[in-house]
Amino acid sequence: MPGRSVCSVNGETVTSRQLREIAESMIDIYGQRENQKLLRREAQLETIDDFGGARIREQKDRVGGLYREWDRLRKAWESDDLDEASRKREADLLSYEVREIEEADLKEGEDAELESRYRILGNFRKLSEAGSTVESLIGQGTDAADAIDRAVRELSSMDGVDENLDRLAEELSQIDDMFSGFRRSLADYMDELYFDPEEYMALQDRLNLIHHLEDKYGGSIEAVGRAQKEKEERLAFLTDYEKQRERLRDQMDAGYAKLCSQCDVLSNLRREAAQEFEAKLTDALMELNFPHVHFEVVWDTDHRYIGANGCDRAAFYISMNPGEEARPLEQIASGGELSRIMLGMKTVFAGVEGVHTLIFDEIDAGISGQTAWMVAQKMGRLAGDHQILCITHLPQIASMEDSHFLIEKRTNEGRTQTHIERLSEEESDREVARLVGADLITDASLENAKEMKRMARKAKENPAV
Repeated sequence: MPGRSVCSVNGETVTSRQLREIAESMIDIYGQRENQKLLRREAQLETIDDFGGARIREQKDRVGGLYREWDRLRKAWESDDLDEASRKREADLLSYEVREIEEADLKEGEDAELESRYRILGNFRKLSEAGSTVESLIGQGTDAADAIDRAVRELSSMDGVDENLDRLAEELSQIDDMFSGFRRSLADYMDELYFDPEEYMALQDRLNLIHHLEDKYGGSIEAVGRAQKEKEERLAFLTDYEKQRERLRDQMDAGYAKLCSQCDVLSNLRREAAQEFEAKLTDALMELNFPHVHFEVVWDTDHRYIGANGCDRAAFYISMNPGEEARPLEQIASGGELSRIMLGMKTVFAGVEGVHTLIFDEIDAGISGQTAWMVAQKMGRLAGDHQILCITHLPQIASMEDSHFLIEKRTNEGRTQTHIERLSEEESDREVARLVGADLITDASLENAKEMKRMARKAKENPAV
């Protein structure tokens, strides 16, 4: 259908959600909004956790489970902090409700059975009248019975003459037997049909009691039984309140101690990962024209912060000039510096993640000159092991291309459309020359562009240079 998108992976049709999930495991997309995410402290801790990989993920899952169990005990402790008068009121109500259910002595399936008997007694007169009428219509000596009987005898006299007639005689004989059987069954039913006013009133009272308990305790006899068990357990807790509270407190304290211990394990794993991350990111940033950079992760760990994510708070501190004290990243980094820092991080993660395709949307924000060339070289080296898709306006980065595409918007009949065109080598040279800033493409500007592309190829062929 025109206008309809169809997603497929390896020739198999998939939903957009499935495509997104697959893409997330294979493609990492960087846009300028990633910079702002980098400034959030929560995201900085997540960055260390992601770098730490499976060991940290498994430990976080362990800590999360322990926290949820401890939090459940804590909430139970707080909700059950009752004074003596409150406990007595609740215990009295529970005792009454348990006794009410016990005295009813409900049986599973009892309500359906009683409802059936109650309907029969409630409709006794109609049932009796209908049964009597049917008996008179099909009883012995009626026209229907006599007619079937005479027909059977008549066909029996022709037995053996014609096979087709013999089959019809057999069918009619079966009808006669069924008819006779029905008359006997109806007679038995009418003999057993009776109305007992006392039974009817007793059924009504019993059903009213059952429905009252079902409405009060959950809608079914099974739910009433579950409510009874829960109330008995709660009553036992209140009856032995102090010991039960002490037991709950012990469980809560033991759970908290275990949680703290596992949080400490998580904190140590994070610090180990952070040390490696600091070293690798520092190297990556030095290659991106931060020759004097100092980067470190500052930790604030306290059991007061304890939660499903542990008890750590992390902050990225950085100094980019000699003698300058390291300060929080969000306080000192400019837009261009953030772009390079993010590229450095992507480079570090490219070695530890299973992502093979990286998409950069204007990684060149706020940079130019020698810094732009160093960023281009870094991306060229990264492209040796990964597929890199980059949208750029810088000639230094564009010259590093293996395949060069031109993206432009065109207006046609009042509609704006985006066109993507793969450029030839000559067209790519002209586009790089245009990006350098040449309004008029001359032989000199083209030669400049070609030289830039030759330097880029040399850098890719010999990454150490």
